[in-house]
Amino acid sequence: MDFFNFLDFKITDIIDILLVAILLYYIYKLVRGTVAINIFIGIVIVWGFWKLTQLLDMKMISSMVGGFMSVGLIALIVVFQQEIRKFLLMIGSTNLSNKRNFVKRFKFLRQEGIASNLDVDAILRACDKMSKSRTGAILVIKRSNSLDFVKSSGDPMNVEVNQPILESIFYKNSPLHDGAAIIENNNITATRVILPLSNERNIPLRFGLRHRAAVGITERTDALALVLSEETGLISYINNGEFVAYKDLSELANRIKLDLL
Repeated sequence: MDFFNFLDFKITDIIDILLVAILLYYIYKLVRGTVAINIFIGIVIVWGFWKLTQLLDMKMISSMVGGFMSVGLIALIVVFQQEIRKFLLMIGSTNLSNKRNFVKRFKFLRQEGIASNLDVDAILRACDKMSKSRTGAILVIKRSNSLDFVKSSGDPMNVEVNQPILESIFYKNSPLHDGAAIIENNNITATRVILPLSNERNIPLRFGLRHRAAVGITERTDALALVLSEETGLISYINNGEFVAYKDLSELANRIKLDLL
């Protein structure tokens, strides 16, 4: 009967399982929609197999898989460097002195509602209009990670998202058009924001500083970015530091709403 002793749960075991579940949940949220998701799933499977061999006392195969897991740790840090940076930034931006802000980080404990609150259609109508007039723009849509570290570089604003406001912000003669606009919970909270530039060398040369800045902020946080090219009028959608392809504005709207869930 000693074999079944692992079924004798203690309160600490339940807490242990809960913490691991929370950790895996947030890692999944960070890598969802990227090529890293397949690596993450593979690691979970290998780790589960390793624990199973330990449980069954299969010493040889357990030692082999355990060695692979320990040696592969350095490789995992290299592969997941962007995701690790986002995770640490998310933890570092949590204000532990404010219990409400701390609890809000755990989004599965509350109704997320970002996609339903954000007027994605109004944003894309404005983008379409600016695209036809060759108006350059960068829109950054906040998800979980705090954007306070970039908002402080711009001008604060608190205006509900709508098409005319977005067009007026990025109008060529507007004093607010230079830089990015930050959107949080369907409100434009900052304009003329300076974004960190990406050092990624694989960005095509046809893309300028606007696109490199949009890639940079989505590498460092889980925010979404829309960029309008002043030269071509092309609307680029960037998530997790990668350009996301789409056929038309209807498909783009669906992708944004899905990524906000």
